[in-house]
Amino acid sequence: MLRALFGGSGQVGASRLGPGIGWGAGLALEALLTFGLMTVILGTSSGARNIGHNAAIAIGGYIALAGLWAGPASGASMNPVRSLAPVVVGGHGGPVWIYLVGPLAGALLAVPLARILRGPPSPEATRAAQGTEDDGGSRPSHRSG
Repeated sequence: MLRALFGGSGQVGASRLGPGIGWGAGLALEALLTFGLMTVILGTSSGARNIGHNAAIAIGGYIALAGLWAGPASGASMNPVRSLAPVVVGGHGGPVWIYLVGPLAGALLAVPLARILRGPPSPEATRAAQGTEDDGGSRPSHRSG
């Protein structure tokens, strides 16, 4: 669609490093951005009481702000598929490995941090998050059967 709208100048949505940004800085920036995104996701949208519109606002806000300040430097991909698809479809893109390794490293660092900060989940929180917590009949059940 981008190619049809903008021709070659659209570069089919490819993630590229900005002028003067080296591979090392781009890799570190993508890892840092994904680490931040995963930290926000794990901190706001997991657990029994942290769901809904507040999580969506926090995650969307992070993505928007990260794109504004890091977009010119690295494309602010934070998602390997988002960077790989333009290369596969249009053949455009810079050093794709940065956009595969950086987000993977950032995500792998964010998960243990979330575990350290929150500790292991309690059995009650797990049941509530799965919708199996009995609330005493205050809400209608959506289960069939």
